[in-house]
Order: sequence, then structure tokens, then C-alpha cells
Amino acid sequence: MSALARREHSRYELEQRFLSRAESEQSLAEVLDLLEQQGLLSDIRFAESLARVRGARQGLRRIRYELAQKGVSETDAALAIDQLTKTEFKRLEDVWRKRFGVPPESLEQKARQQRFLQQRGFAPEMIHRFLRGVTG
Repeated sequence: MSALARREHSRYELEQRFLSRAESEQSLAEVLDLLEQQGLLSDIRFAESLARVRGARQGLRRIRYELAQKGVSETDAALAIDQLTKTEFKRLEDVWRKRFGVPPESLEQKARQQRFLQQRGFAPEMIHRFLRGVTG
């Protein structure tokens, strides 16, 4: 309960965290099922929370990957990041302005900016379109 009181967790995270302490896998599954029935554990709520927090600094690809790593289903992940899809280009611009703020002056600088934005999880096509608009 104390783990859930601090922040949202996915079912998979809690399974991994408490598997070594549980009497059996079945007893752990029963406890997690009970928490889900009581509304204390929800993968959808976890996915929405993670997407909201990470959305200001990361692109959809990175958020989707992180949700998959945390054991969230593709369906739940898609529901959580649906709102972020509409603001992806604006968020890319905000991240770029905060980190760089000025158009690249050389191909090396442009490549550096592209790599940074790709590591943040933004789509290459979107990065190219954005940088083309910034550099004129």
C-alpha cells in the first residue's frame, strides 16, 4: 500500500517488485487482482500519469517505449498518449527552444540537434520538418 501511496505503478512493476517477497505467484496475483477491483491499481491511470509527466520533455516514441517496458498494454498506452499526439509538434518546439533556441549554423550542429530530439523520442520526419522551418 505504501508503494501505491507515493505514485502510480503498473501491475507489472508491482509484480516484479514484490515477487521475491510473496508466498507464491498465485497469492501475489490475488492481492494485485484485489487492488485492481478496489480501484487502487490501474494500468490506465498509471499510463496517463506517466504520459502527463514525461510529455513535457519527451516524444511519443519514447513514452510509448517506456510504457511497454513497464508492462502496460498497447491499448492502454494508446489511450494514455492520445492527447499528446495533438501537441507533439508544439512539444518538440518547446524542447528544442529550451535546449538550443537558435537555428543550427552548420550541418554538424543540425545533426547534433536532430540526434538530441530523436533521443527524446520525437519522430525523425517531424524533426526534419521542424528544423527545415527554423532554418528557412
